[in-house]
Amino acid sequence: MENSLKVWRAKRDITQEELASSVGVTRQTINAIERGKYDPSLELAFRLAGFFECTIEDIFLYKGK
Repeated sequence: MENSLKVWRAKRDITQEELASSVGVTRQTINAIERGKYDPSLELAFRLAGFFECTIEDIFLYKGK
């Protein structure tokens, strides 16, 4: 799954640590999502979208196999 999390974070000018703290995960989790190494749970995807006041689809793009 592709994502634009880093772009959204840059728009708010916040660090990975600040975002992680706001949504209740570790900085390493945010880093892994941004690098495409980890796909978040649906719950975490909703929390991220809620933080940025956008839809999940604005941040994440599913590319099927």
